[in-house]
Amino acid sequence: MTRAIVALLLVLLLVGGARAERLIVSVSNHRVTVTPNYSGEELVLFGSVEKDATTPADRTSYDLVVTVLGPRADMVTRRKERTFGIWINTDYRQFLEVPSYLALFANRPFDVITSPEIARRQQIGLNNVLLTQRVSGDYADVVPNDAFRSAFIRLRTQDGLYREDASAVTFLTPTLFRTGIPLPAEVPIGTYEVEIKLFANGAFIGKTETAFEIIKVGFEQFVATSARQHGLLYGLATAAMALMTGWMASIVFRKD
Repeated sequence: MTRAIVALLLVLLLVGGARAERLIVSVSNHRVTVTPNYSGEELVLFGSVEKDATTPADRTSYDLVVTVLGPRADMVTRRKERTFGIWINTDYRQFLEVPSYLALFANRPFDVITSPEIARRQQIGLNNVLLTQRVSGDYADVVPNDAFRSAFIRLRTQDGLYREDASAVTFLTPTLFRTGIPLPAEVPIGTYEVEIKLFANGAFIGKTETAFEIIKVGFEQFVATSARQHGLLYGLATAAMALMTGWMASIVFRKD
C-alpha cells in the first residue's frame, strides 16, 4: 500500500512538472562596465520557445513580455506649490524598495496579450507593477492614476530609467525572438534581473529568468570602494585635499 502511494505521488510530480514549452534565453553581455566616458549602451536579449511532445498542435503563435528590474532602493517624490511667489515642498510620498530601473517590453500591446486579471497578477505594464509606498503609516501600492505614483513614473521615464514598449520584442520566426535593452548614461550600478513571460491565446504559459550586472571601473570605482571600505581614511583625505586646495587658491589669488 505504501509503495503504491509513493508511486502515485511520483507520477503526480512528474505530470505536474511537465511543461509543453520552455524558454531558452541569453543576453549579449552579462557584465556592462561603466567608465568615466560611458554614454549608454544597448544589450540584446535573444531566445527561443522550445516545444515538446505535449505542446498542443493548434498552438502556433506566442506572446512575450520581458521585464527588466534594476537594483531596488527607497525613493521620494515631492509635491511643490507656489506660495507667496516661491516654490516650496508641501507634501511628499516615499516609495520603498522600488526598482531603480524598470523596463517592460512586449511583441503586442499589453492589453491584448492577456486579460486584465492576469495582467495585474503577472504585473504586465507599468500600471500593474507594484510600487510599494508609505502612506500615512501604512505600506501599500495605490491606484495607477494616483498623483504621486503618476509623477514618480513620469520623472523616471523622463530620465530614461522607466519605460515600456509594446513593440520592442520581435519574433524572427514563430519561436525565435529578440529585443533590445537600452541602458542610459545615468544607469544605476548593480545587478539587473530579467523576467521573460510566455503567453499563448491569452493564457500565461510560464516564465524564465536571467540577469546581468553593471559595474564601475577606473578611478570612479576606486573612489567609491575607498569611501565604502575605508570611510575614516577617505574622510580625512577629502578634508586634507580641501584644505590644500584652499591654501593653493589663497596663494594664487593673493594680492600683494
